[in-house]
Amino acid sequence: MNTTPPPVGAALPHESAHLHVTGEAAYTDDLPEPAGTLHAAPGLSSVAHGRIVSLDLSAVRAAPGVRAVIVAADIPGDNNCGAAVHDDPILADGEVSFHGQPLFAVAADTRDQARHAARLAQVEIEAWPALLTVEDALAADSHVLPPVDISRGDVAAALASAPHRLAGTLHLGGQEHFYLEGQVSLAIPREDDSLHLVSSTQHPTEIQHIVAHALGWRMHQVSCECRRMGGGFGGKESQAAQWACIAAVLARRTGKPVKMRLDRDDDMRATGKRHDFRIEYEAGFDAAGRIIGLKLLLASRCGFSADLSGPINDRAVFHADNAYYLDTVAIRSLRCRTHTVSNTAFRGFGGPQGMFAIESVIDDITRHLQLDPLAVRRANFYDAPPRNTTPYGMTVEDNVIAPLVSQLALDAGYAPRRAAIAAFNAASPVIKRGIALTPVKFGISFTATFFNQAGALVHVYKDGTVQVSHGGTEMGQGLHTKIRQIVAGEFGLPVADVRLSATDTRQVPNTSATAASSGTDLNGKAAQAACRTICQRLAAFVAGRLGSDAGQVGFADGQVRAPGFNRPFAQVVADAYRARVQLWDAGFYATPKIHFDPTTLRGRPFYYFAYGAAVSEVAIDTLTGEHRVLRVDILHDAGRPINPAIDIGQIEGGFMQGLGWLTCEELVFGADGRLLTHAPSTYKIPAVSNLPPVFNVRLFDNANREDAIHRSKAVGEPPLMLALSVFFALRDAVAAALEPGARPQLDAPATPEAILRALNGGTLT
Repeated sequence: MNTTPPPVGAALPHESAHLHVTGEAAYTDDLPEPAGTLHAAPGLSSVAHGRIVSLDLSAVRAAPGVRAVIVAADIPGDNNCGAAVHDDPILADGEVSFHGQPLFAVAADTRDQARHAARLAQVEIEAWPALLTVEDALAADSHVLPPVDISRGDVAAALASAPHRLAGTLHLGGQEHFYLEGQVSLAIPREDDSLHLVSSTQHPTEIQHIVAHALGWRMHQVSCECRRMGGGFGGKESQAAQWACIAAVLARRTGKPVKMRLDRDDDMRATGKRHDFRIEYEAGFDAAGRIIGLKLLLASRCGFSADLSGPINDRAVFHADNAYYLDTVAIRSLRCRTHTVSNTAFRGFGGPQGMFAIESVIDDITRHLQLDPLAVRRANFYDAPPRNTTPYGMTVEDNVIAPLVSQLALDAGYAPRRAAIAAFNAASPVIKRGIALTPVKFGISFTATFFNQAGALVHVYKDGTVQVSHGGTEMGQGLHTKIRQIVAGEFGLPVADVRLSATDTRQVPNTSATAASSGTDLNGKAAQAACRTICQRLAAFVAGRLGSDAGQVGFADGQVRAPGFNRPFAQVVADAYRARVQLWDAGFYATPKIHFDPTTLRGRPFYYFAYGAAVSEVAIDTLTGEHRVLRVDILHDAGRPINPAIDIGQIEGGFMQGLGWLTCEELVFGADGRLLTHAPSTYKIPAVSNLPPVFNVRLFDNANREDAIHRSKAVGEPPLMLALSVFFALRDAVAAALEPGARPQLDAPATPEAILRALNGGTLT
């Protein structure tokens, strides 16, 4: 009997790949515009902090094609787009809080007319002193949220008794999302005081909620839809709401559809980034490098409002252990308010910053003791009890970091390559090489427990084809592809018989953001639950006709089978339809086991951990600071992959995005608070030339011990942190040019200038 391979576990192409490469994939800005659609543009502040003295918009209103102009007072409901804390105005009202803040918005017949008109405003702002850096905020005791502390044991005593002690200060830069598709929303008025939004957003329900409040409406008057995004990376989790609100208010005011699509420069100026951090530490350790006591300060630049800075900084705290057991530790997190754009979610959501901190501490310890960094890392790994509990009280039950690292070190030839690099450096006065192996342990779940829920709606049509809608959004990461595979597997159908509809709050309500790497975990389980309910009905229908047990009915290879029975799925469905059997259902899933007290920062915030490790080898030119990544070897834990091809693609892409953050993506603000790196001409993301010539990526054979969907593991965010291996390989190369035992003061991103400063004791002279 011929059988087809099961869809789950198959390396299938992305469900929209053929549309992406042919240009047929329709993004929000590509959709046909309703007749009479107007186009919106914002007017942005040219002052970082101050009071609006006058805002003369007469020339704006008189400009060709202009149909409406709105300011804060024209918003009929709540002038707020902050989801967690209501401190983020849609349009500035009286006070300006950052350079690039929207002051007003214009709707005109064309986008060019709207943009031109927005530049005609006569704005007078009384400038006030502005806090622009973390250091400015610390000096002024300026915070968007109260400090958070977490500790275990007597750190002062541990530091005092430690045989060795070190202290250090590190600076870690932010990162622009640089999604290919910018922020865009289309607001379409409907009858009877209602409105539909098509938005490039990771969180349609939040758009629905915030827009309803801005209009002074209730949620059932607003709906939001998203078929796909041209990238999100966290930048469209909370920050898409502001632009949707502006489009919606203008649509309500004019009675016409309004599209708001930001120009790339305006997008980069007016939207938040990854949080940059100032990190301070004191560490005590023994002769093997095992940490005895650690005191850690994590101070982040949050910008002018809270946005998602609370949970982001919490996650930085939760991942400040990475793969290491910290017996006696005190971590303080400061959420600094500055007069810069409000920073927001970015792939890893604070986890990369926390891991950067602990990996820097480990690296300094190895330099001080002049030991192999991998030996020191292994000495600090989580292990058997009692060395298996995190500082926030969660027991690490699924730890595979030691065998994973051992396998990678062996397969990548870490030890002989390290020896060969040492020999190369001894004979090379200008070019220095470095190598580093760094691990990743990343918790999977939203730390806000209530977000760990999802719904899905599955329709089986009477010809046997299937349509699925769920609460997750597709931003290129392959979520819809995996959901198709899951649903096809439940019904025993080829993947081609399953189609995904756009994510729409009219179909699945109260969705969580597609974030925290939980999209497949949550929505896959919800879709599976709906499928199984339908299958149970079909099995009962077949068994009833056969006079047999429904448990003997199975679905595979496009057939429905039972003892003495074998019919095509489509035929069984058609018969069930005529017998009035319900062929659709909704599914729901809530992640089990997790609990967390945000007041004490104790509990089990994560369902499980994803693990990985990377070995990176680099070379630097000590005369210019230029560097090259020569080889990368990655071994990553994706559990039992639903689609190994997509998972490997996510690992490769996440790694390269992390490499950009740590080596070339530098955000530069002027003395007036203006973002100077506001376009591709001044902000450098990795290019194809930055790909390592040797790039080996493999999946670790390790089924998820928790009952995640098909025992898979999330793979969206964890790979980004594998790029820490590149940064610490660069640090290794810099150290090779310095005296033995030196600790290079290399800040991130490790641009050529930063490398030269590290080689010259902090200056470029």
